[in-house]
This record gives sequence, structure tokens and C-alpha cells, in this order.
Amino acid sequence: MRKSGILLSISSLPSKYGIGCFDEAAYKFVDDLAEAKQTYWQILPLGITGYGDSPYQSFSTFAGNPYFISLDEFVRRGYLDEEDLPDANVNSDKVDYEYLYENRYPLLRKAYENSNIVEDADFQAYCEENKWWLDDYALFMAIKASYDNQGWEVWPRELRLRDEAALNAKRAELANEINYHKFLQYFVWTEWYALRSYANSKGVKIIGDIPIYVAFDSSDVWGQPELFQLDEDVKPTAVAGVPPDGFSATGQLWGNPLYDWKKHKETGYAWWIQRIAYCKKAYDVVRIDHFRGFDEYFSIPYGDETAVNGHWEKGPGYDLFKTVEESLGKLDVIAEDLGYLTDTVKEMVAQCGYPGMKVFEFAFDSRDSSGASNYLPHNYTENSVVYTGTHDNETMMGWFKNIHPEERQMLKDYLHTDCDDDATLVDMSIDCIMASKSDKCIIPMQDYLKLDNSARMNQPNTLGINWMWRLNANDFTDALKNRMREITEKTNRV
Repeated sequence: MRKSGILLSISSLPSKYGIGCFDEAAYKFVDDLAEAKQTYWQILPLGITGYGDSPYQSFSTFAGNPYFISLDEFVRRGYLDEEDLPDANVNSDKVDYEYLYENRYPLLRKAYENSNIVEDADFQAYCEENKWWLDDYALFMAIKASYDNQGWEVWPRELRLRDEAALNAKRAELANEINYHKFLQYFVWTEWYALRSYANSKGVKIIGDIPIYVAFDSSDVWGQPELFQLDEDVKPTAVAGVPPDGFSATGQLWGNPLYDWKKHKETGYAWWIQRIAYCKKAYDVVRIDHFRGFDEYFSIPYGDETAVNGHWEKGPGYDLFKTVEESLGKLDVIAEDLGYLTDTVKEMVAQCGYPGMKVFEFAFDSRDSSGASNYLPHNYTENSVVYTGTHDNETMMGWFKNIHPEERQMLKDYLHTDCDDDATLVDMSIDCIMASKSDKCIIPMQDYLKLDNSARMNQPNTLGINWMWRLNANDFTDALKNRMREITEKTNRV
């Protein structure tokens, strides 16, 4: 079925108080999508963020970001007073993560202290239903706070190695702090499920996003170290990344611990079944980042400062997804299969049957004419999802300003135009991929708004400048909704 949608992070919503959240702005965005005849709202990972503010480096693959909790909901419940709330216009253009860290958590803690949530039956039921991940996560966060938020690799040895007597002592000592973190998760997910239900009622489906890897400083690795490539002192033996290429002479060093796939297979991929089941509950469709890593993954010696000395190792391949689907049924997954694909990767994606991704910007790379042709719209298959660009790419307007003259001419030739106006070229590019064979077409909100790179969401391998862009409350105009609706109807994506 031909459908279309918008890519916009929850953090980018024009909510009050400094960051997008599950408040009236989110519900209005759903209404606007429905009016514009859009079927999908693709978001970025919902996980709680740490150093670098990246949603792809979370303290837990199951925990949600407390910044997304609606403060207005806490006022309605009597947990906070109106005068407790910050200026509604604070940081309306960009997310200020330092400000949030220093000011939002004291408010959330105050709400917890005023809530008496421990006695609430719904809260107790939530904790019981999610104890399989929540207990370790809340304990992890409580211990982390008690050690000045340092990573678990510097905790005392008995806690790093999960000595049960030491953990029980911490459970007793930090009982209130543990309940505080459970309180936060209860509200993150209660509010998210309500928003997702509302979106579905309006005909809008949610495309979630999960990283292939988890952060080393996470409750996932601390709680189940046997599932990762760690030594006897629970330090990584190798970490994740990608090799050197035409874009980076030293490759990319992500630093995530690698999975011990032999151990995962011995358990019947139990952790992955839990993870995907959790995603099926949270989202309608799941985009899995770096999908090729399931076929082969790049292993870099721990301690190296670049990816130059890495090598490829064999991953679980189709066996993982075959096993997961035997347990959970057919999955609605988008496989992020960008970059150089070997024959074995292509075979794995074909066996899974999941649609891969196409990025229009990649089609006009003068350095890679052979690979770029895969991203030209006339080569798309129906079983694919096309984007102008992703959260990692430049906006279309920014891209036009930075590409080589010959690449710009390649684009104009493909669009059969002599026009040199960037805004018009953005519209023509969107029209082009909306008319393509791809079943799904997802456009970043920044491209419909024709924003330059000041609105770029992420620039890989950089820190301190990413994940900040926010939508203005007045940006989603009637004219823009009409534009979206008209091209969606014209290309039969309603």
C-alpha cells in the first residue's frame, strides 16, 4: 500500500518548557498530520539520553526519556503547582540539554515527592508487568546517582560484578531513589501509549526507531554482561563502528560493546525476542538502525582511538529474525540498509522480506556513481522506504548549498529542469520521490519547511551541536497541510 509520512523527533515538537513532550503540542501535531493526509509519523528513539544527548546512546534500551513527560499533566494531578513551572517560552527554538539537566530533574523529583505514587494500584501493576527490565534499570540509575552519575565501570568491584549481597544492600539503602526512577518510567510510557492510541485513532501510525547496539554505560550491559563481548572484569574486548571509507579516512568508532552472538543463540535469542516484543507494543512499525550489522559487524579492538584496525565478524544473519518471528509473528520492520551492501547482506534482507531504505540525496554523489544509482528513483522497488534525507543527513536546502556544481547539475538533469531556485528544487525533489514506486515515502519536516542546515538534526562524529532543532508552533500552516495533502493525493498515497 502506497503511503507517506513525516520524520520528526518528539524532542522537536513545539511544546512548552524547553523540549518536545507528550503534551497538547504532540496531539495537535497528530491532528495536523491527519489533516494533511499523512499515514506515518516517524520518530527517533525514545530512550533516556546521557553524554552527548544522543537518543542512540541510552542508559537502557527499554527506558523512556523523562524529558518527554508532560509537566502540565503533573499540574493537573496536583503533583506540581503552576508557579513551579518554568517560563513557557524557554528555549523555544533549540533544545538546551544543559538547562534541562539542571532544571527539569528537580521538578520531576518534586512531582514524585508530592505524588504518593507507591500506593497507586496502576503504578504497582506497571512495575510488576515490567519488572523484567525495570528493576535492574531503576537500581542501575539509583546506584549511578549515588556515585555522582559516573559510569558503572568505575563503581566498586562488587557492584560492577553484581555481587548479590552488595546489590541487596543497595536495594535497601536506595529504595526511595529506585521508586523515583520507576515513577518516571511509569509516566513516560503511560503518556506515550495514550499518544500512540490517539494517533492510531486518527489514522496515523507510528514508526519507531531502535539502534542495533546499546550503550556500554547502560543497565542492559550491566544487568546481563554475559550477552556481550566482555572480559572477566566486565570490560569490552572489542567495540562497534564502521571501517574507513571515502567519507572518513579513519572510519567511525562508535564504542558500543558488541554482542556475544553465540550466547544469544544459546538462549534462543531471548533478549532480542523481549526487545522486539516491547517495540511491537510501543510502535506500529520499527526501523532498525545499521541492519547490515546482523549479517556482519565491524569489530574494533577496545582501547583503539580510530576504526582503522577493525575487522569484519559474522553476525547471526537471518537466523535471528526467523527465530524472533517464530515467537512473535510477522514483524513490520524497516531495515536501515544504507551504505555498501555485500551479497550476503542483500540475501539476508531478502530472506527477512523487510523493506530497505532509499535516500534521495545519495543519488547524486559524484564520488560514487555506481552505488549512487541505487538511490535514483527509477531504480526503487515497491518494497522500500524512500526519504529525501534522514536525521543524519543535511537538510535539502543545506545540501544544495554544499554539493559540487556537477552534482547540482546531475540533480537538475534528473528532474528535467533548468530552475536554479533552491526552494523550487526541494519541492520538485519531494514530488519526484513521492511519485516513485516505493511503498512508503517519509519526508523530514525540515524539508517540507525548506530549512537550511541550522535545522539539521545530527552531524555524525560531532558533539554538542546535535539533537537540538525544534519546530515552531506556527510552522505547520494550513498552506503546508494543503501542500502535503495535494501531493499525497496526486501520487495515490492517501
